[in-house]
Amino acid sequence: MGWRERFGVLFGRGRPSPAMRLDDALAAFRAPDADTLVLLRRMVAAIRPQGRRDQDAGVRFATMVERLESEAELCAAFRHHVVHFLASRRLVTFFTDSGILPGTGFFSEWWRILWNRLLPEAQDERRLKDCLHIVYDRPDDWRWQEQIPPELTRRFWALMAPRAETDAVDWRSIQTQILDAVLLLAHRVSGLGVEDELMRASPGMDDDLPCFVGLSAEALAFVDSLRAALADPAVAPDNGGQLLVLVDQCEAALQRIRKRARSVGTSLRLSYLLTRCEQSLERLRELVGIITGNAIGAATWGHFASATFLAENRRNSLSHYLGQLSRVLAVRVTENAARSGEHYICETRADYAHMWRSAGGAGVLIGCMALLKIGAAGLHAPLFVEAFLFSMIYGLGFVLIFLLGMTVATKQPAMTAQTLAGLLGDIRPARQADLERVVDVVAAVCRSQIAAIAGNVMVALPVAIAVGFAFSWLAGQPVIPLEKGAHLLGDLDPLGWALPHAAIAGFYLFLSGLISGYFDNQAAYSSLASRVGRLRWLRRLLGGARAEAFGNYIQERLGGIMGNFLFGCMLGSTGVIGTILGLPLDIRHIAFSSANLGYALIGFQFELPLRAIAWAALGITLIGFTNLVVSFALALRTALGARGIRFEHWLPLLRAIGRRFRAQPGSFLAPPREA
Repeated sequence: MGWRERFGVLFGRGRPSPAMRLDDALAAFRAPDADTLVLLRRMVAAIRPQGRRDQDAGVRFATMVERLESEAELCAAFRHHVVHFLASRRLVTFFTDSGILPGTGFFSEWWRILWNRLLPEAQDERRLKDCLHIVYDRPDDWRWQEQIPPELTRRFWALMAPRAETDAVDWRSIQTQILDAVLLLAHRVSGLGVEDELMRASPGMDDDLPCFVGLSAEALAFVDSLRAALADPAVAPDNGGQLLVLVDQCEAALQRIRKRARSVGTSLRLSYLLTRCEQSLERLRELVGIITGNAIGAATWGHFASATFLAENRRNSLSHYLGQLSRVLAVRVTENAARSGEHYICETRADYAHMWRSAGGAGVLIGCMALLKIGAAGLHAPLFVEAFLFSMIYGLGFVLIFLLGMTVATKQPAMTAQTLAGLLGDIRPARQADLERVVDVVAAVCRSQIAAIAGNVMVALPVAIAVGFAFSWLAGQPVIPLEKGAHLLGDLDPLGWALPHAAIAGFYLFLSGLISGYFDNQAAYSSLASRVGRLRWLRRLLGGARAEAFGNYIQERLGGIMGNFLFGCMLGSTGVIGTILGLPLDIRHIAFSSANLGYALIGFQFELPLRAIAWAALGITLIGFTNLVVSFALALRTALGARGIRFEHWLPLLRAIGRRFRAQPGSFLAPPREA
């Protein structure tokens, strides 16, 4: 570096530049007796970004590699430190555990990560696995490591392990520990393969069992052969071909279990076992490739080391941990919701008419439920009792609506978003047919949603007025006091808390879709129908055939029952929780808001100015819009994430929707006649 820069740093006039820090970190490796762990920490600190705006970590890593390639003496000193450091550490846990789910189970690992956020675990410098956390001591180091091109990583490890030096004493120590790791991984997979959960989920475990059992024996033969070859160069080593064949057979068995889980259900335990077993098999394949290639610095090692360092740095990332496990379960849950969503899409005019009727029927019940909720609030019961009453009114009411085959408009987006996500995963913007198929679904979803909203609102409002008028006539006075009518009207003010409360309801709608999918998954996975059908008391009461039919009925509808009931509980308890916490928490739902407007008119005895009614109608419209947008956006994002879809073709899709709207605007309101 220039003398001006060094002079300024010496006298505190500035901080060392990144280039200067990198130069000093490299120079420190020339000292043969220096502490390698300290040197590596210093090197990583010089490469990592110095702030949010620093995007040059990859450039500095490339500079380091170029310096090592151009300066043979520096490269030899650097290599001596790194290789001796690796050989003097315990590597087996690094090879067998880094980047692989532990054997403790889902919730144990969950609590370990949370506890380490509060109290970091002690590191053992004798183990490479722990040394990585000392060197990469920031939890987000994986972010800049991901940006380093694989070619640079390969060049770096080619310098650290040239083919001419892989027979050195240090490399022999590393190879011996790799063989130990191969043996341990094979034993682990053999043990996992005969777990009850996997055996129960396997469609043909009798055929798959031999490959899991034989993996340990084949790994032992492979390791013995390699150890003999390391001790005596005249002995021909095993190339690992037969071992890799068994690895492929085990992976194929696990894939069959995953495929079956998507149709008959899965569990966190099964998902955990599958992921851990697949990760162990992949690690076993990588280690066999490294050790049989006799070139640890080859591209195989570079890829392996880079991926494993990243995984170890993310070991305490809760979001990454959940992401590893949630894929199968999330896909299963969202696919259940997607199947439900297909019933909410009107393709034909008969479907469209049925949607109007089912939404209208729901509007009748919602109008009555709104009055029950108003009556329960008028009791001024203790908070817990009030929350319970509200939850039962909403929850049981929604369950009744579901069992009668009626439709609540706001339940649709959380379901139809899953169906749309499945189509987006297959779309190719260059193929117009793909775009048109998605546009067809978008138009069908729009007209279905409009019909459901209109059916709910246009029926709930007059039903509320009719019920309120009837009760007022029977009582001889307005059933809704003036003060309550003013309160109901104030709840619809779009400039107040109506829209934030509508967003909370939209979030609950999204959750209810996931809850429905989860319970559908659990019902299928646990064979609920057959278990209910075998209940002795039920068979005595209904008979064998009817008990089995009842079991099938419950299994088919459990998701909808639980999703609707718990959705009602969330709606009913939020306001009370807000009162307890002193926070402005509550919910606004378009169908109930329209019914509340009808009861507000009863309270004011229809003496409201037209301007106030129009303002309340605007509030109801915006509440409905917020309900739908929030639930749909969250559900679509979750469904895309569960399927691993990164859809980047929104602009062509929006253009196709715009063209369809200009050409056939009526298709977004009602099905075309030819459908």
